[in-house]
Amino acid sequence: MDLSTLNYLAILVAGLIVFGIGALWYSPVLFGKAWQRELGYTDEYLAKGNMAVTFGLSFVMMLVMALVLAMFLQREEASWMVGLHHGLLAGVGFAATSIAINMLYQRRSLKLFLIDAGYQVLFMAAMGALLGAWR
Repeated sequence: MDLSTLNYLAILVAGLIVFGIGALWYSPVLFGKAWQRELGYTDEYLAKGNMAVTFGLSFVMMLVMALVLAMFLQREEASWMVGLHHGLLAGVGFAATSIAINMLYQRRSLKLFLIDAGYQVLFMAAMGALLGAWR
């Protein structure tokens, strides 16, 4: 695998875009309050966390996912549609199923699964579409 042919700017932008999607997804505008209720988290509990570390490490993990997805797309005649397809496969086949396994053992709700897995599938699809289109 030739890492020198990857579009690192596209990988960075993909990471930034999905970070933004997450900010909206987990905001009170969309699913933030429902997510908080499902986990039993209070505003006070969340305020105690080191959000700089949480956001920073989350962004690094998103960059890792973008890098690996770009590596998957490297061998393809990529387009936004091929990238979308690969992103959906990764989102449903890996991310959502992994979340489902954890939630089963943690005895979490279907609602929490749909919020968390829905975000992963959406952002992997968006990431794939962007990386497929911008090679």
